[in-house]
Amino acid sequence: MNILVPNLGSTSLKYQILEMPAERALARGRMERVRDYREAIGQIQAQDARIDAVAFKAVLAGPRYRGTFLIDAAVEEAMREFLPAAPAHNAIYLAGIQAFREMLPGVPLVAAFETEFHVTMPEYAARYGVPAEWREKHGIRRYGYHGASHRFIGERVAEILGQPQAELRTISCHLGGSSSICAIEYGRSIDTTMGFSPQSGLENATRCGELDAFAVLYLMEKNGWSTGEVRRQLAAEGGLAGLSGVPGGDVRDIEQAASAGNRDAELALQVLAYQVRKTIGAYAAAMGGIDAVAFTGGIGENSARLRAECCRNLGFLGIRLDPARNESGAGDRLVSADQSAVAVLALATNEELIVARRAYALLSAKASSCG
Repeated sequence: MNILVPNLGSTSLKYQILEMPAERALARGRMERVRDYREAIGQIQAQDARIDAVAFKAVLAGPRYRGTFLIDAAVEEAMREFLPAAPAHNAIYLAGIQAFREMLPGVPLVAAFETEFHVTMPEYAARYGVPAEWREKHGIRRYGYHGASHRFIGERVAEILGQPQAELRTISCHLGGSSSICAIEYGRSIDTTMGFSPQSGLENATRCGELDAFAVLYLMEKNGWSTGEVRRQLAAEGGLAGLSGVPGGDVRDIEQAASAGNRDAELALQVLAYQVRKTIGAYAAAMGGIDAVAFTGGIGENSARLRAECCRNLGFLGIRLDPARNESGAGDRLVSADQSAVAVLALATNEELIVARRAYALLSAKASSCG
């Protein structure tokens, strides 16, 4: 079965076509400045590979859809219902789903939701102290995101260390334009920094991260701002961009500005590293210790400076980097010192592979039940 996994951005489309269950990549690519998904789909179809199913790394559809599902009207309606919580993500995927349905009639469409990996979080980690009606009627809870990446990293760490996941306590640090950390206890997510929406948790490139809700209410009342205006500012002008003053909040640009003496840029890097360090300590407490810390995503995999800052002063947890390993090398690798009690790794993630696996399992099970 050949499964196309499109990773949709606001103006970009990254994709892989994977032959399953062999997990062989038949084609892959990235398109920038996408104006019309139909045109992009046409280019994908030009690849010499049959497409038997399309699987989306969908984001949020509330408490009923924390798993992998064939996309039908009910799934799309749930995504629309939670559009205000993930406006950029859900809007893009709803448009993409419609375009793929029109361009590939009869091909099954599957949504593998980012929230699936985090269904194992205990209720005491997932529940907010809000009125009961908020939880029961409106689905307000900690959902968690980057599930495909964190799942892959947990598996990859076990593979590299040569130990079963069932024996490992791993902290997965997905750091990029969008960042989150996950505590993976013996193969199961037990906590993660993103909550009800992808807006929360660590500072992202332009999204604010964790914020006291009453600060938002205060400014709305003081300035007469609408919810749309507040949403725009928090999503487009916050995060590392808001801290550093560097447009776009790309860490590569912020590191360059910091090296040139920009104090705000330096502070932005310190804020991110501090939040990561603090979370590693918290998750070590949550799991009663740690065996591995893995850095992935555009920042986590490629920024030696950020990895070093994130691990600074964590020797009391048994974390010690090897400066030479951290500064050099390529590909999946250990960057911890030989005497480090905790393995520290820099890894490439593969969210598309996880999505393809989830979709293949769903479609195979449905085929068996029909057969």
